[in-house]
Amino acid sequence: MNRKEKKTAKQKQYTRQLINTQDVTGHSLLTFRGDELVYFIIKPTNISVLSEANISARIYSLMTVLKGMAELEFLCLNSRESFEDNKLFLKSRLEQENNPAVRRLLEHDLNHLDRIQVQMATAREFLVVIRLKSEKENEVFPYLNRIEKTLREQGFSASRAEREDIKRMLAIYFEQNVTTERFEDFDGERWIILNE
Repeated sequence: MNRKEKKTAKQKQYTRQLINTQDVTGHSLLTFRGDELVYFIIKPTNISVLSEANISARIYSLMTVLKGMAELEFLCLNSRESFEDNKLFLKSRLEQENNPAVRRLLEHDLNHLDRIQVQMATAREFLVVIRLKSEKENEVFPYLNRIEKTLREQGFSASRAEREDIKRMLAIYFEQNVTTERFEDFDGERWIILNE
C-alpha cells in the first residue's frame, strides 16, 4: 500500500480499531490482536507519611509479587484530568501577549490551573494488567483469583476491575474525562430513544 492508501484505510477504521479495543466484558478488555486484558486496581499508599522501614517493606512486597508472577504488567494513570496541555498553551500565549490586562488574565488562569493540579497531585491510579491468551475457560477465574490473593497477601489493596471501572479507565486515558457518571458503550448511546 502506498502512503495515500494507508491514510485512507486508517481514516475508515472505527474508533475501537484505532485504540485496539474490540469489546469490554464484565471483567476484561478484548483487543483486536486477540488478547484479553484483565485489570486489577491497586489503591495507592501515601508513602510520604511512612517511615523508611515501612517504605522498604512495601518495596520488598512488590518485589515478591514480581518474582512470583513475571507475566504482570503495571500501568500508572492519572485518575483525574491533566491540565498540562492547557498550561503549555497559556504559557505560550503569555509569551506572545503584549496587552498587560490580557497578560494578567492569562497569569490568573495559569495560577488557577496550578492550584487545581496541586489539589489533585495524589490522584493516581495503579493497575496491574494480565494478558490472557491461551488460558482455558475453566482455568481463567482460579488463575485471576490466585493473582488477587497474592497481591492482597503482600499488603496491597487490590480488586479486579469490572466493566464500569475499565470504561472509566479508558475514558480517562483517551479523553481525560472524569466528570461523566456513566460511560457509554458506544458514542451517542444516551441519545437513543427506544420504541420510537
